[in-house]
Amino acid sequence: MKRQEALSIFNEYVLSEQLLKHTLAVEAGMRGYAKKFEEDVEKWSVTALLHDLDYEKYPEEHPKKGVEILQERGLSPDIIEAVKGHADYMNTPRESLMAKALYASDELASFIVACALVRPSKSFEDLKYKSVKKKIKDKAFAKGVDREILKKGAEELGLSLEEHIGNMIEFLRIREQELQSADQSLL
Repeated sequence: MKRQEALSIFNEYVLSEQLLKHTLAVEAGMRGYAKKFEEDVEKWSVTALLHDLDYEKYPEEHPKKGVEILQERGLSPDIIEAVKGHADYMNTPRESLMAKALYASDELASFIVACALVRPSKSFEDLKYKSVKKKIKDKAFAKGVDREILKKGAEELGLSLEEHIGNMIEFLRIREQELQSADQSLL
């Protein structure tokens, strides 16, 4: 499956601009890590685009319903396993690098977007690791983000949290520039 087809499927199930921005931010992380690890960028992009396709319509069944939808559409088992594995409560081990990258990118991508939005510039351009780390310590900031998942995601990728945050800031910065040229934004 190609990115455009995955985006079309996503748009069948999701109307929320906020969920689209989250998904595109996760995709930025997945694209960045696919390039870093010399993996299939298109496949990792598709995985990111489809990981939350059921969240808006079936929040109580997420990601179980999404897995069913992806199985019905004949997506590859490794994409389906990554989608299952991005939710701890599914008790699906994250064995593939793609599954680990999705888990690691999911929470952190939106957290970093939130960090960028509270900066005077409202951009990734001047966002530094130090600022993100400070916000992680601030429990009142983005309190819906589980800080333990941020750490666990980095560990599963074999990275320090500092390196993971640095990577994600850079991936989001690059993707934001690409999306802006197509009149889209992560912010």
